[in-house]
This record gives sequence, C-alpha cells and structure tokens, in this order.
Amino acid sequence: MDKNIIDHFIKNAIAEDIGDGDHTSLSTIPLGTKGKAKLIVKDDGILAGVELAVEIFNQIDSSLKVTVLIVDGTPVKYGEIALTVEGATHSILLAERLVLNCMQRMSGIATTTNRIVQLLKPYKTKVLDTRKTTPGLRYLEKWAVKIGGGVNHRIGLYDMILIKDNHVDYAGGIANAIIAANNYLKDKNKDLAIEIEVRNMEELKQVLVQGNVDRIMLDNFELPLLKEAVELINGKFVTEASGGIVEQNVTQYAACGVDFISMGILTHSVKSLDLSLKAF
Repeated sequence: MDKNIIDHFIKNAIAEDIGDGDHTSLSTIPLGTKGKAKLIVKDDGILAGVELAVEIFNQIDSSLKVTVLIVDGTPVKYGEIALTVEGATHSILLAERLVLNCMQRMSGIATTTNRIVQLLKPYKTKVLDTRKTTPGLRYLEKWAVKIGGGVNHRIGLYDMILIKDNHVDYAGGIANAIIAANNYLKDKNKDLAIEIEVRNMEELKQVLVQGNVDRIMLDNFELPLLKEAVELINGKFVTEASGGIVEQNVTQYAACGVDFISMGILTHSVKSLDLSLKAF
C-alpha cells in the first residue's frame, strides 16, 4: 500500500462526504455514544479492500478498534463477517459509506479478475489491467486487480512508453515512432519499457524489421491471425493481445500463445460485491 496515495485519497473522500458535518448522526445520537459494527459479506467472491478499510477507520478516528477476520484475497461466501469495529458511534457512521464503497468496488474487481485467472491456469498467459479506470480511483482499482491474481500494466502515462495507433499515425508511421521513442529515452536518460500496438500483419512486420521495442500489442486480431502473428514473432518480443476480449472468449485468445491479455472489463464494467456494515 502506498501510504501517501491512500492518505490523500481518504482525506479527499471524507471532505467530499462530510461537508460541514454529519448532521444526521449529530442530531440523532448523543456525542460520546459508543457502539460496535460488523462488516457482513452478502455475495460470494474474492474479498478486497480490507487493508484500506482499516486505514480509513484509523484516519477517521485512531481510537476505533478494528478486528480483521478475513484478509484481502480470501474467497468469501454470503453471511461471513469480514471485520468488526468498535468505538465512537459517530466515527463508525462517518467511515461506513466510504469503507463500503471502496470494498464493494475493489472486491468486485478482484472477483472478476480471479475468475479469469482461474480460466487461464492451463496456459502461460497472464491477464493485465488497463488505464480504463475510474478517475481518482485508479490506484485502488489496480490494487484490486493484483489482489485478484492479475498483473498490473502501466500505472499511468509516466511509467512506460506505449505507442498506440494514434501515436503511430501522428508520428508518420511505425519506424518514425519507434526511433523517436528510443531517442527520447536516451536524451532524457530514462529507463522505460517500450510497447507498440499493431493493427495488422503489415504493421507487425514493420516492427519486426525495426526492433528496439520490448513488447508488441496485437490489437483486435482475429484468432487465426493472432496465432499466425505469435508464430511470426517467435518469442523475439513479449506479446500482448487486446481488443474485444471478454471472460467468455479469453481462453481462445490464450490458446494462441500470447504472453499477456489486457482486459478493460476488469475495471470499467464489473459488478460490485454486496457488503453491509451493521450495528450489533
């Protein structure tokens, strides 16, 4: 967990929610009231966000006592208790929705990711996330992918060079883009991996001639063409398939022999896991 990122996220999230005060709690519950609550799992899946929840409770009120019963990455079933919290009732209520929103979203991502990871077990292929994330929540969503057993692609625009179709077109072609990227890294004294997206076999052949990249993304290749492309690359570069890949067809793409499959659905369209925080 990156404490700086998490501290900043929690601070902003609390400010967004509380405004000038939690007037419902302040008006109905006397100050100083103590209470207990339990976080109940209401769906089967993979639990994620427990470590984050502990940090949220701690930042809202360091005197709250949190007891973790199920850790991140654990398969859970309906009715299980993930954690309990006790202390100032006002603090528990302030933390409630932020904890649930984060854990439900993260658990949904981890659950979806893990289903795909299980499907890919017979193959060498690993599943990658993308930058198709919720603004402001990318760190949490990619964290959830890792909890689910997936692999993080680049975090942002700064930690890898990924030359996509628009870059190629604006640069004036494959060769121009690759040469420029390598010159840039040399001039800036930066050590970043270079990946390039190709849209067809002609572009792939240009990359193979040019070289000087680390990974080739085969975008929207039909299955027979993808298999042919992987055979042509023949292990000279790391391969990644992307575009139109979903849970129902992921094994067909893996069977083509790619090293990675990137899937936007891990973060942009998952169903959250149902969780609830209840007083007891």
